[in-house]
Amino acid sequence: MNVASTITVPNHIAIIMDGNGRWAEGKGLPRVAGHRAGVKTLRKLVEHSVKLKLNAITAYAFSRENWQRPDTEIKLLMDLFISALRSEVEDLHSNNVKLQFIGDRSAFSSKLQHSISQSEKLTITNSGLRLNIAANYSGRWDIISALQSVARDIELDKMTAADINETLFCDRLSLAGLIDPDLFIRTGGEQRISNYLLWQTAYTELYFTETLWPDFDAEQFDLAIKWYSKRQRRFGKTPEQIEQTLKS
Repeated sequence: MNVASTITVPNHIAIIMDGNGRWAEGKGLPRVAGHRAGVKTLRKLVEHSVKLKLNAITAYAFSRENWQRPDTEIKLLMDLFISALRSEVEDLHSNNVKLQFIGDRSAFSSKLQHSISQSEKLTITNSGLRLNIAANYSGRWDIISALQSVARDIELDKMTAADINETLFCDRLSLAGLIDPDLFIRTGGEQRISNYLLWQTAYTELYFTETLWPDFDAEQFDLAIKWYSKRQRRFGKTPEQIEQTLKS
């Protein structure tokens, strides 16, 4: 099915890749097997997104709250981050994908920080799909970091409180310069934002599915996009105003 030729494809999709652990447990496998399967799913959907000519995907890989998980699982996740970067970044680069990580990377090992930095440097000039990986990220952290940045400039007399507006504030957030997500997808059955892109998803269309992330294939992805294409995005306007705009 060529979705791009039949419906409106969103510019930017935000994803919470939920259900890896439950997928593995349901098959009698260790939870890390689900995370490995989840990496493969993301790779396939990135390839599919390149074909659809999406502008950006922002995927939630590891939240600041995830540090509360068992130490063994966290270590395996960190090792998986490194191995996935090593195995996937060359393919991303060859497909003109620009890779960027958002979140507080200072909590990661120097080895992982180096892998992240090298991956970003390799793909920094690419002009195709922008793949943002949120790692040690939270929406509240993002907003507080932006506030701290603004406060520092006020302390240095670079601006006053009167200079602060939405545009200035957005330029201090992790996804500065990128259009807000049009579509938010969460797999795994939960129906909440979970402290993800709190500022940026103010008018994003929210799509929830029971499908566990490793089973979320290109067909499921296309179904989410088709659902999005039927939504009327009003941004505070009335339906009549939107219809009039479409006619003019």
